[in-house]
Amino acid sequence: MIRDPAGEAPLGGEFVDVVNAAGKQMAALRTNVVTGAECSEQQPYLLIDSEPMQALAEPGAADQNGPRYVFEGRGDAAAPEASPPTYASYGITMMPEETGPLACPMFQLFLWPPSGALFGQAYDPAKNTTPGDPGLPYLEKAKLYAATAEYQDVRKMITSLRPAAEGTGTEPAM
Repeated sequence: MIRDPAGEAPLGGEFVDVVNAAGKQMAALRTNVVTGAECSEQQPYLLIDSEPMQALAEPGAADQNGPRYVFEGRGDAAAPEASPPTYASYGITMMPEETGPLACPMFQLFLWPPSGALFGQAYDPAKNTTPGDPGLPYLEKAKLYAATAEYQDVRKMITSLRPAAEGTGTEPAM
C-alpha cells in the first residue's frame, strides 16, 4: 500500500511511503534529493544482498557506477541493537560495490531527474518481521530478515522501480 504524506515534498520532488497491511513503513521513496558524499570514516562492512538495476542507469552516465539494490550493514557485529555506527539498510545506491572488510558510511541515493532520489529503509527489528532469537546481535537479525517472505516482497517492490515512459514526466513507475 502506498501512503502519500500530507504536504508537499521538499524541492518539489515525489514523497511516498510504502506500508504493509499493518501500517508499518517498509520503504520510502524521495525524489529531487541532492546527491554526493564524502568518506570521512570507514566502518566494518556487511553485504547481505545486492542486485544491479540497469533499468535505472542514466543515459550517457557510463563514467558513473550503475545503480544497484543493496541490503548492507555497518558497525559492530556483536552490537545488540542499531546505534551509530551500527546499522543496516536496504535500498538503491550508486556507490561502488565494497571490496574489503571496511566501508564508507551508507549512501543509498541514486540519480533521478532532475537530481537524485532515495528508495529504501533502515532495517528495524521492531518493524521488520524477523525470525530467530530476539536476543541475537542486531546485524545477525538483519541477515535472518533477508530470508523472510516480507523481505523478498520489499526487495521485489524496490527493484521493480522504473522511469516513467518517455513524454510522461519523471514520476516513478512501480
